[in-house]
Amino acid sequence: MGAVTIRRAEQRDAGAIARFNIAMALETEDKVLNSEVVAAGVNALLNTPALGFYLVAEIESQVVASLMITTEWSDWRNGIFWWVQSVYVEPAFRRQGIYRRMYEAVKELAKTENVCGFRLYVERDNHRAQATYGTLGMEETAYRLFEELRPSSTT
Repeated sequence: MGAVTIRRAEQRDAGAIARFNIAMALETEDKVLNSEVVAAGVNALLNTPALGFYLVAEIESQVVASLMITTEWSDWRNGIFWWVQSVYVEPAFRRQGIYRRMYEAVKELAKTENVCGFRLYVERDNHRAQATYGTLGMEETAYRLFEELRPSSTT
């Protein structure tokens, strides 16, 4: 494996990020996403910094991983939680520390912001990912996630 570069995603990365999101949904939830909707969603975030940002991992000019950061205000802590979402590492590059390097970059970026912590959600059966997050210092919370999707938001 060549040198890994972690950087903020740019518009030129939109296609790779969209492909990763589609692959992740199929792999982890057996969901087939609408590629046009996903591409529009990726571009919306890239073009609207207030929504969040992506980081990508690059090896020899090839994007091999990405993750998305969105924010949640905590009035209890007077700070912002960064939500780590849409994590994907190309299968050929897994178990090589790429996600660890990306998460370390997230924590480094957070030092200059009013970030009080990091959160993510993970599929109940994705035990490998859960183990990875645990080794990086994250702990499972007592909360359960509930949601209601508006009809126009389904894929």
